[in-house]
Amino acid sequence: MDRPLSLQHYKAGMLLSGAGDALGYRNQLWEYNESGPEIHKELQELGGLKNITAELPDWPVSDDTVLHLATAEGLATGVSQLKPGSEGGYRVAYNPDGTGCGAAMRSMCIGLRYPRPEQLSSLVAVAVETGRMTHPHPTGFLGAVASALFTAYAVQRRPMASWGVGLVMEACPVALEFVKSRGCAVEECVRDWGYFSEKWQWYLDLRGLASGTGPAIWPDQYGPAERDEAYKSFSLSGWAGRSGHDAPMIALDALLGAGSDWEELMSRAGFHGGDSDSTAVIACCCWGLLYGLEGVPQGNHKNLEYRDRLENSAEELYRLSH
Repeated sequence: MDRPLSLQHYKAGMLLSGAGDALGYRNQLWEYNESGPEIHKELQELGGLKNITAELPDWPVSDDTVLHLATAEGLATGVSQLKPGSEGGYRVAYNPDGTGCGAAMRSMCIGLRYPRPEQLSSLVAVAVETGRMTHPHPTGFLGAVASALFTAYAVQRRPMASWGVGLVMEACPVALEFVKSRGCAVEECVRDWGYFSEKWQWYLDLRGLASGTGPAIWPDQYGPAERDEAYKSFSLSGWAGRSGHDAPMIALDALLGAGSDWEELMSRAGFHGGDSDSTAVIACCCWGLLYGLEGVPQGNHKNLEYRDRLENSAEELYRLSH
């Protein structure tokens, strides 16, 4: 992690986000399997992660990567130059149920476009406005802020133990001021704002990261079965990773626990009884930015659906951010 970030890291981030998605999804079979231990058993029956070639028709990417790619290509071709809110034509009505992870799972690329600390306000503005096009509840669109922020932190090589504190203490207040400044559904957003930050503070307390320094505190036993239960405790309604706050939370939990071990990252972020592709797509993007493709079996990414487009968008985002 002490190596300077290169174009190859950007490519690895975009590519592995798609690979993690395809692996965690397994053509719907694992996304909707509610048992982490069962998924791990099936993984071993397949010969382990190193034996999987993630390619069509059996290992397509999910809508997570399709939407992430669309966001990335939009950022690379000038959509970010639009003035959010000036016409209001793309606004959606406030929806108290708009808490899902759909904004979080597609927003990692925003952090690649605005990776520098001094670009935080731009990162937040784009994440909020693109996020609430579909997820107007703060729990939903703040997930977009979290995913974008974590990839920016990965580019910055910011210590991972401080990422959660940065989200709660730095980015969320900027987001709140931005929402107030736009004048759209301000009353509803302020009313429903607290859950996201409060749940994240709960998580930071749980892991001993409230001061922004590590190491993280882990349970004595934290295998697939224990993680299923822990991830449910992160969740809004019992479906782990389904919401805007806990998809990036599980991703960060996996990154903290896995270090530079790709198989361990996928075990934690991609093979669990929740929304496994959505947590993997976030975690694996950050992991690729940190570690590149080192230690990743070639079959996991070599023939991945949309590989060329993912790498091309990484090149454009790298050029725009430098």
